[in-house]
Amino acid sequence: MAVTQQLARVSADYLAACRRSADTSPDGDHGWDPPAADGLDLDWAPTLLRRVCELADLDEAHTQALRQATDGDTAIDLAFLDVPPRDLAPFGTTPTALNETQVARIADLLDQIDFPATLAALRTFYRAAARRGFLVVLWWD
Repeated sequence: MAVTQQLARVSADYLAACRRSADTSPDGDHGWDPPAADGLDLDWAPTLLRRVCELADLDEAHTQALRQATDGDTAIDLAFLDVPPRDLAPFGTTPTALNETQVARIADLLDQIDFPATLAALRTFYRAAARRGFLVVLWWD
């Protein structure tokens, strides 16, 4: 089983119901099962998205919005989702969340990012190499 980053859109009521279920269940079963239509598997994209934004010199407010969109916030206590044997993220850290205000702010900031222009920095790098007949060497440092 691959370990990838998952996101789910849920209401505050749904989260509260999961918390109540975990509190009353003898084995901590939180009943977490949001509809598939409200889920998103980011795979390994967050790191790559952040790197592309760095290469494009995206300003700090927009870079931070993208970082928060993929890292979440620990202000909402989700420890009840991280209790064996029903832990939601057995291979990672405790799940994080964003409140309604944060979600709206991030949505607004992400709307302002011109992703095609952001990706153009990577295209420009390769186009310049191709024009000059250069190789591109890649490595992890």
